[in-house]
Formats: sequence, C-alpha cells, structure tokens
Amino acid sequence: MVAELVFSVRDLAQMRFAVSPMWEVGPSFRLLSCGSGHPVHRPWIEQVRPRLAAAGLDRGWLAELIPPSGYVPDFLNPTPSGPAPALAAELDGILAARVERVRHDLDRLRREQGGLGPRSQALYEQPQTRLAKVTEEIQRYWEIALAPYWARIRAVLDADVSHRARQVAEGGTARLLNDLHASVRWDDDTLQLLRRPEALSRHRAGQGLLLIPSVFTGPGPFTRVAPPEPLQLAYPARGIGSLWEQRSTAGTAALAAVLGRARTLLLTELENPASTTELARRTGLSPAGVSQNLTALRGAGLVSAHRAGRSVLYARTSVAESVLGAAACVLVNGAPHGSGSTA
Repeated sequence: MVAELVFSVRDLAQMRFAVSPMWEVGPSFRLLSCGSGHPVHRPWIEQVRPRLAAAGLDRGWLAELIPPSGYVPDFLNPTPSGPAPALAAELDGILAARVERVRHDLDRLRREQGGLGPRSQALYEQPQTRLAKVTEEIQRYWEIALAPYWARIRAVLDADVSHRARQVAEGGTARLLNDLHASVRWDDDTLQLLRRPEALSRHRAGQGLLLIPSVFTGPGPFTRVAPPEPLQLAYPARGIGSLWEQRSTAGTAALAAVLGRARTLLLTELENPASTTELARRTGLSPAGVSQNLTALRGAGLVSAHRAGRSVLYARTSVAESVLGAAACVLVNGAPHGSGSTA
C-alpha cells in the first residue's frame, strides 16, 4: 500500500527537524529484546544487553509496551517541543498524555498483539498513576542503555540534520524528501510513503511534517499520526555504519603532556563506557587512582557518569571526543604554526 499526504504551502512552512531521545528509546529497546544480533549495532548490544537483564528491565513495563514487532503506543513519542528536547521534557510529555490517548493506543496494541500484559492492563485502568511508573523505567533504561553513548549518537544525528539542511539550501525540499529513504517519495506536492500498512490523509495527519533522524530506527522509517499534531516521520540517519567503529587514539602523547598520562589513558580506554573497577583492570591503575582521575575529568567536562544498577558507568563527553579529535589532527597535520622546537 502507498500512503499519500498532500502538502500545502502552509504545511511546507511548518516542516521541521528534531532530535528526539524517545525515538531512540523505543527502537533501541526493540533491538535489544528481539534476541538476534545486528550487523551495525552488535557492539552496543553485547555491552548493554547484560546490564538490561541485570536491572530486570527486559521484563518490565517497556517489555510489554514495545513488542518485538508491530505497533508501539503513540503516547510514548510526544511531539518534540523544539529541535533537540532533553529526555526530561519528553518524559513530561508522556506524563501529560490524555487518558483517552493512552487508552486509545493500548486498545490498538491489544488488537494487534492479541491482548495486553498485566502491566499494560494496569496502565489502561489507571493511566494517571501508572504513567509515572512507565517514565521511571524509561529513565532507568536511558541511564543504562543510551546516556553513556549519547555523545556519539548525538553527533551522528546532528550531522544528519546538517546534511539535510544543506540539501534544502542547494536543491530544495523535493531533493531532501526524495533522499530520506527508498520508501519515501515526493511528487507533485504529495509525500508518498511506500509499504505503509494504512492509508493517510492530511486530515488524519495534522498540519506540517516533523522529520526525526534516528540511529536505531530501521530498516525503514516509522510514523506517528496523532492529529492535530503534525505527522512524525522517524527515518534512519546517515552515518550509522560508523557509529560504533573504534576511534583513533593518535596524538595522545601530546595530550598526555597537558592532561597527564593517567587521565589521557583513561580517556582512550573510555572508547566504550566502563566502571571504575573495569578501568582499573584494563589500565593497571589502582581503583582509588582511577576514581580520583575520573573525578577530575568529570569536573573538566570530559567525562560523564551514569548509574547502571549498583555500578556507575563513565563515558567520554562530546567535549572529550573533540579534544581527542583535535589532538589526532595536530599529529597528522604537524605542530601548529609557531610551536616548533628552539635551538
């Protein structure tokens, strides 16, 4: 089936992009729970799946609300209020969902899945009180599965939005929409969504269009239709193939002269998020020394900390990624002008 959505000038004027944490939560949880590997996300899955099971999140609210395939309740993806809302803002949007919206979505989930789990049924009966339980679990999932990797994920999403904005500037809206995905086409003021199981009309979709790049959505785009809000179209972002590749640690010798050997070593070891104990085992530093240096790195904005059950995972921030990248560039391009040695 081909769904067609006719655009007016006003609809085009209201088209925008957003980076949405919740559009990473749902697809990533589904990927973890489906039980199979993934050619791109396998490194992330192997790290996160054991933590998810240890925290019991593989059998909680999300396990019932996000089935291995099919429909996911629309109230889990409130319309982003800006170009890059924080997770807290989106959780507030979930908490503000109308009772009718929650029950409407759960009725559809019941039909498509052949019933509701006990938690989902409790949510159906008492949305006002049970939604808080759902958002608490989402917050725990975020800290374990996504927050330690968010700097890397966000860099891919931001790069995609920048690329799309350049497409609009150079080739117009038609070029942008025709390049989003093979199942998305733009022709004669009409957006065509191939292989969408249901028909779509402007009346059902609301005005405008909200485009949301996602690293976990795939292989095709997802849509959210909840009028009068605009249609949300979440599509696979560009650059996902390099998301989990090992980054170069070239230039760390020069960086060690500034940060110190131990702190530079810890930054390079945080290619993947790790606990103090794991970092001590990898580096040979004492746990106390690792903790002291991580505290200093965190204070400088180079490292972030995320609670994962009884342990804390440390991760490089976007600032640290930039610093390591700059150090590598200095090594490749030579010392900055004026910094040569003196006799």
